[in-house]
Amino acid sequence: MKAIGVIRKSRRDRVSREEFEELLRSAGYEVVAILEQNREEHPKYNIGKGKLEELKELVRELEPDKVVFANKLSPGQAYNLWKELHVEVIDRWQLVLEIFEKRAHSKEAKLQVELASLQYEVPLVKEAIRRIKLGDRAGFKGMGEYQTQQYLKHIRYRMGRIRRELERVKADREVKRKRREEVGFILVALAGYTNAGKSTLLNALAGEDIEARNQMFTTLDTTTRRFKLGGKRVLVTDTVGFIDGLPPFIVEAFHSTLEEIVKADIILLVLDASEPWGEIRRKFMASLGVLRELKTLDRPMVVALNKMDLTSREDVRDKAERVREIAEERGINLRRVVSISAKLGELEELYGALEDAVLTLPKYGAFEIRVGEPEKVPQVMALINAIGEVLNVEYGEETRIEAYIQTGMIKELTRLGVGIRRLNQPHKGEGLKDGQ
Repeated sequence: MKAIGVIRKSRRDRVSREEFEELLRSAGYEVVAILEQNREEHPKYNIGKGKLEELKELVRELEPDKVVFANKLSPGQAYNLWKELHVEVIDRWQLVLEIFEKRAHSKEAKLQVELASLQYEVPLVKEAIRRIKLGDRAGFKGMGEYQTQQYLKHIRYRMGRIRRELERVKADREVKRKRREEVGFILVALAGYTNAGKSTLLNALAGEDIEARNQMFTTLDTTTRRFKLGGKRVLVTDTVGFIDGLPPFIVEAFHSTLEEIVKADIILLVLDASEPWGEIRRKFMASLGVLRELKTLDRPMVVALNKMDLTSREDVRDKAERVREIAEERGINLRRVVSISAKLGELEELYGALEDAVLTLPKYGAFEIRVGEPEKVPQVMALINAIGEVLNVEYGEETRIEAYIQTGMIKELTRLGVGIRRLNQPHKGEGLKDGQ
């Protein structure tokens, strides 16, 4: 299908032409023209009347299937443009939903996409009903007044059904999450801008072969895998990619997926180090905006500058320092900024940063473990190494071990008949700064 793209830039509207064109291609459109304008929003058409005439001429000449605006269109603007252009007009978020619809595979992802689409349709249907009462048009998508009103009722009924189904999925996921925590798993959530390389990183960490393409929104389904981190029990979850200005209706629809970030112990935020600093900063700020909306900026964060093989080490170091400065200015709980190449499997810095971050979690504490039966010492040591870090060992008739362990694992240790006492010493995370 052919599409004409329209971009209106202003102080309020941050629009990347490259990203917009990539979205169009990801949705399967042949981009036959891009029309740009620098001005504040026109209340009736979004773009100015002169630029609208230019767009009408392009539509007559190129005969596109759709005209796609990079800016958010109000229901009234969408209708006015359709009336002038006589071709379907959509905006950036309808375009994103088209991509989501193509990429959704699991039942949960399909429900989330449908919910987001229905939420987007509600104001459009309301506008159609308003227009009908003014005698301005036939209805929504050619339906009459009665049909349009019935369709609005159907949308609301269907949204209620989907929300209930997603709540059941959420409840099932919560049960699984609690079981994982009870056996000592650390939960790491992969987050970041779409196409930063999160799926490739998940494959590298877990030794998997999950689909990872150089395109936007490859991953919509939540994927959780186990990986080894110095013997510790760690699960990493890939989540839907962020995009600049992610609207509330998409955040709400995908809340059950994004909740993996909310419940995570550590957030692993992935950025594309090969991009110019301006793009990295824009995408970093957009990602922080979503994390702020999810109320997770207090969570320990490790930032991974991915694709370091596509630029110089000096360039990556400079960008890492700038990321640290932004995090410090905004009070982000940033534990480390590391450079990696998920594609080439160069993850040494990341492993070290994650191990350090794990032991700064509130669920960890310093304990003294006393083992009276020598034959149990190897079993206790293996368990401690899987859930924490051994600090000191004194062998004797009673072996005395000082270690950082998860407080939730005390029950598992006491079943082995050992004595446990919390040590009065600072938490390992106290006083640590980024890079230490």
